[in-house]
Amino acid sequence: MKTLPADPIVPGGIAAFAERLRRGEITAEAATRAYVERIETLEPRLQAFEHVAAEDALAAARSLDRLLAAGTDLGPLMGVPVAIKDLFAVEGMPTTAGSNVDVTDIIGPEGSFVKNLKRAGCVIVGKTKTVEFALGAGNHHRGTPWNPWDGETHRSPGGSSSGSAVAVAAGMCAFAIGSDTGGSVRIPAALCGTFGLKTTVGLWPLDGVFPMAPSFDTIGPLTASATDAALIFAALEGTAVATPAPPRGLRLGRPTGHFFDNLEPEVEACVDAALAALEKAGIELVPVAFPEAEEVTETFPIVSPTELLSVLGRDRFLAIRDRMDRDVAARVAHGLEVPAERYIRIMWRRHELCRAARQRLRGLDGVVGPTLPMAAVPRKNFDDADFEHEYHRIVPWNTRPGNVLGLCATTTPVRVYGAALPVGLQVLCQGYCEDRVLAVARTIEEIVGAPPRPDLTPFLD
Repeated sequence: MKTLPADPIVPGGIAAFAERLRRGEITAEAATRAYVERIETLEPRLQAFEHVAAEDALAAARSLDRLLAAGTDLGPLMGVPVAIKDLFAVEGMPTTAGSNVDVTDIIGPEGSFVKNLKRAGCVIVGKTKTVEFALGAGNHHRGTPWNPWDGETHRSPGGSSSGSAVAVAAGMCAFAIGSDTGGSVRIPAALCGTFGLKTTVGLWPLDGVFPMAPSFDTIGPLTASATDAALIFAALEGTAVATPAPPRGLRLGRPTGHFFDNLEPEVEACVDAALAALEKAGIELVPVAFPEAEEVTETFPIVSPTELLSVLGRDRFLAIRDRMDRDVAARVAHGLEVPAERYIRIMWRRHELCRAARQRLRGLDGVVGPTLPMAAVPRKNFDDADFEHEYHRIVPWNTRPGNVLGLCATTTPVRVYGAALPVGLQVLCQGYCEDRVLAVARTIEEIVGAPPRPDLTPFLD
């Protein structure tokens, strides 16, 4: 059996690593080398990465060590190894956007967000796999990563930030960056047992990122904990780290419909137990109707393919359609049937829904419920086109409202309440209230405990 180097961020998370780095107990190079070795050991089975930049990452880490030794401190993310979803351009690395079709002209050069990570001192170890053009749950052409919570059955890690979630769950990087258009950070985070943050549309710049649906696209980190996510967000925003909110005094809305529809029994039982624990700790759960979420289920399937079609261009799409993933191509093709008048009418209605949602959230610290209605399913199920179609209808049921209604959101692992596979608990907050949603998430994490890690022994053979 192969041996696996210890994860340099465990225990203590990114903050503890930063302290050890500055005390000289570890170096950025040593941490990066440990992750590179973990990737080399686990990647043959997990297939989380599209590209591994081992030598470049080690060279960057050595440079950061020299910089720190010379007295230049770039902040709490200095020397922290990170993986980037292969939807983002990173200088010196290939970008596929999960496709066999070249769309680098649409993506452009390395953008503001990746440059900001580098300025913060992050070490980019590679690019993680994504669903083609970030639309879907798996990749029939370039491969779908293996969810590390089941060593015997290849289960779906979710999409579209699939590789990012697997890399974090398996400790192949300190944190990973994904994008979220209808749940693409929160879905794989929930299915792989990691924490995920969906930022508000427009908060972080999207230049250098493939634009799947510009009206809904956001960037977000997938992390080992809410505590790490709060530190990362603060470091990139230049603000104070969000601290846990006192449980007593927190008022969270518990939707009376929609978010609790279609739940698998095990997911429902796990979420109910988690919510009971929050109440026992002093958090007030307030029943709240959320009819706007119901209407979103009709909005997203029309807007997203229409906008992706406009990004690709009608002529290009028709020319490459036969080379695309069958499911992605079929979904984009729906955009061919959407008249401009209908699209404009839907987007106008969206503004009304956003206003209504803001009103509904007034007086609440957020809305809480299950992130997903089901746990990870075997990947072979997607060989059935009918199953795949139904999966894409049901799984984003609870995540899409966050994008369409202009909210920010988190998902926290709550598998500890009896589920065999990871289950996520989602919190939705007003847009541009990331500090608040992270404070609530940190409180939840203090109540439910730090997320456990999967047993990676089956992947060491």
